[in-house]
Amino acid sequence: MNYRRFLPNLCTAMNLFFGMCSILSTAEGHLDWAAIFILLALAADGMDGRVARALGVSSEFGKEMDSLCDLGSFGIASALLAWKLALSSYGLVGAAAAICFALCGMWRLTRFNVNANVVHGYFMGLAIPAGGNLVAMSAWLFLSLGINPADYGLLYPAAVVVTGYLMVSHVHYPDFKGGGERIYFASKLAALIVFAGILCVGQTAVLPAVFTAVFAAYAIFGIINHVIALTAGTKES
Repeated sequence: MNYRRFLPNLCTAMNLFFGMCSILSTAEGHLDWAAIFILLALAADGMDGRVARALGVSSEFGKEMDSLCDLGSFGIASALLAWKLALSSYGLVGAAAAICFALCGMWRLTRFNVNANVVHGYFMGLAIPAGGNLVAMSAWLFLSLGINPADYGLLYPAAVVVTGYLMVSHVHYPDFKGGGERIYFASKLAALIVFAGILCVGQTAVLPAVFTAVFAAYAIFGIINHVIALTAGTKES
């Protein structure tokens, strides 16, 4: 066995392991744990690439495995969590929102794989780990605050669909590795306002509020930054 290749693939497998733990937790009604497992899947997803680079190994097998695990942990598990939390209250509309999110996640991953050698310096569309965790962490925050999203009309299914759309959109999200997208002050300010606002609302549930604020701020940051860049004529839509 080639242990240098095995270790990063083990980290990738842990991604789906936590994704399955989330799905099972959702099925059992433990929605807070379902959200936490999706966050743990993100941690495992972040480790596989770092381990692979540290060991100097990379393979097409690992890349395909990563995408399949991402779809399960961040596309399907997050959609199921949102369904169990509130979307089931909306009937066909809620079902459509959950299915739309999972399909957008699949589309996002497929496009990423096809354009891996073309797109550099930024992410085209919100990455599925970020989108999945935005849904999961907000669900955790709602649970911690005792908020039922279904009490706010169609706002929740609309938010799930918009998050899914962001994943397949052409919004450029900086990868913060340098040499990519120009970052504007206004987008930083907007992200900071969103971050602070969520922390203010969730001050009695600090941990889920912080994680929700991180992913929501990043989602807003990319939108504002992209719109400013288009307005300034620094990129094509």
